[in-house]
Amino acid sequence: MALGIGKRRGLAQCSTLQGTFAILALDQRGNLRKALNPASPTSVTYAEMVAFKGEVVSVLAPFTSAVLLDPEYGAAQAIAHNALRGKVGLIVAVEETGYSGEPEARQSQVLPGWSVEKAQRMGASGIKLLVYYHPQSKWANHQRDLISEVATICARLDVAFFLEPLVYSVDPRQPKLSPAEHSQMVLETVRELGQLGADVLKVEFPIDVQAQPDETLWLEACRAVSAASPVPWVLLSAGVDFDVYQRQAVVACTAGASGVMAGRAVWKEATALEGEQRQRFLREEAALRFKKLRAICDGIARPWTEFYPPNSLPEGWYRHYLEEK
Repeated sequence: MALGIGKRRGLAQCSTLQGTFAILALDQRGNLRKALNPASPTSVTYAEMVAFKGEVVSVLAPFTSAVLLDPEYGAAQAIAHNALRGKVGLIVAVEETGYSGEPEARQSQVLPGWSVEKAQRMGASGIKLLVYYHPQSKWANHQRDLISEVATICARLDVAFFLEPLVYSVDPRQPKLSPAEHSQMVLETVRELGQLGADVLKVEFPIDVQAQPDETLWLEACRAVSAASPVPWVLLSAGVDFDVYQRQAVVACTAGASGVMAGRAVWKEATALEGEQRQRFLREEAALRFKKLRAICDGIARPWTEFYPPNSLPEGWYRHYLEEK
């Protein structure tokens, strides 16, 4: 598949020397407030959110290939406070946290006042868009149109586009998908939305591991995701415990995933700690966890470069670079 020079550079900035993704996810907003103060999430201040993200990034970024941050509390703040050094890629979310509409009919949107253009101007190596998706939702077309719109802008600006689709139930009588439905929806979503212009997909683990502990079936399901995805995919952590996520990462990368985008599985315990206790946990336990994930990625994940062969650039290519067609 053809890949713009800017997109190629962005993916290279976000990957290891082996061409795999070992990305720290720290773009949480609503969920992070709940974790920092379960009794009163709304009382968590801007300064507390910024401080937590800064601490995590400062300690863990050196072990990552890139960091995913939000524009409200994380991305610019990490740069301004020198928490994010220049050798680490930066992926910036563009969506508003959460969703509008009913739980069984969810709408996603770009954060008001924010844009792909602004993220690129501040130095982002890539853009991330999260959408809630079910093909039978009354908002399915809206979600697809949003993805296509962001993909078009990223293509025009030649900036890497990471898409994170999350599946959900559209049946108000059944707020959670059954294990079989979840597996089916993940696969269908990867196949369908992977065609809309994203350069990398951030994908849920396709098996409910509590309902199905057989890792042979995990591997089969992840191979199905790899077969369905037209672009590289990375595994999100969804807040599971680290030992479970580590096993999932091994299976996913063995099956063809190009790495991980790991969040709460690595750092969630830090939200209940303060001061030196938090720092010690991040320096020791969380850092060790990320080192293990990076070793998995570099050892067995599929390099993204296998999806995107080198560009062929004719003489004078620069004269027409990014010209409107």
